[in-house]
Amino acid sequence: MPYLASETRYSSMPYVRAGRSGLKLPRISLGWWYNFGSVDRFENARAMARYAFDHGITHFDLANNYGPEPGSAEETLGRLLKGDFAPYRDELVISTKAGWGMWDGPYGDFGSRKYLIASLDQSLERMGLDYVDIFYHHRPDPDTPLEETMGALDFIVRSGRALYVGISSYSPEETRAAAKILRDLGTPLLIHQPSYNMFDRWVEDGLLDVLEQAGIGCIVFSPLAQGQLTDRYLKGIPQGARASKADPERVWLTPDDVQHNLPKVRKLNEIAQRRGQKLSQMAIAWVLRQPAVTSALIGSSSVEQLEDNLKALDKLDFSDGELQKIESILG
Repeated sequence: MPYLASETRYSSMPYVRAGRSGLKLPRISLGWWYNFGSVDRFENARAMARYAFDHGITHFDLANNYGPEPGSAEETLGRLLKGDFAPYRDELVISTKAGWGMWDGPYGDFGSRKYLIASLDQSLERMGLDYVDIFYHHRPDPDTPLEETMGALDFIVRSGRALYVGISSYSPEETRAAAKILRDLGTPLLIHQPSYNMFDRWVEDGLLDVLEQAGIGCIVFSPLAQGQLTDRYLKGIPQGARASKADPERVWLTPDDVQHNLPKVRKLNEIAQRRGQKLSQMAIAWVLRQPAVTSALIGSSSVEQLEDNLKALDKLDFSDGELQKIESILG
């Protein structure tokens, strides 16, 4: 049966401009790093994508190496765009990235002009698209001149392959330099995608200030600290949880991390319960409290999990007392 998007899909999701641009993003966006690859069940991916769009999540975030297998998340999106979402392409913001290892040899990694342009051409073919809305350089490259990497992003926009460009995981100084190069070239830096959560607060040490001053948007990934800021680990590490998987390239969370943070997680969960929220919902609201943060990028393994996380939008405000208690726990 053909997919018909919900007529009420824009009734409850707030949208915020990315920096000083004209592009608005939903406060919660859907990341395709996990659970959308060739090893995953397509019908589950389809159900999550449909549910997300039906509830106002217009932004799907991918990268060339998302899967597994690398590239297969983009292929999944390509199938869905060809079928379910073909009538809604202009209602979607689709992003992809390059910067981590994607293919063998010296031209499939980091930030050279050759890699970035070739990678995006491959991504467009996998997704069946003429352009993406946002293309990111996925991580800083210490060996390639920043002028070359930013020049490639400028060319990508001018050639029609992307409407906007962004960067991910750049330091405040690197971000300031990248923004200046792009501004001088005439292609503004739209957005930065850093990690940010209660246990990973590096963006508060200068980056958020740089983004606000320069009018650059911010979409944060891993707001739940790879599942730590949920009720999943309150009683230890369950079988099949991310912390139990030995895959250092995709799972940064270790059992030691979980055990170290568990006392804090339990105290944070008590505050969430007093707020009438799940811990995961409070953790998403907590990153969205920052004025510089445009959107929180969440992953999902099921429609039920996605539904749960969207309820963070029901209570985004914090009292001064709640914030002080959270700070005392995080200490």
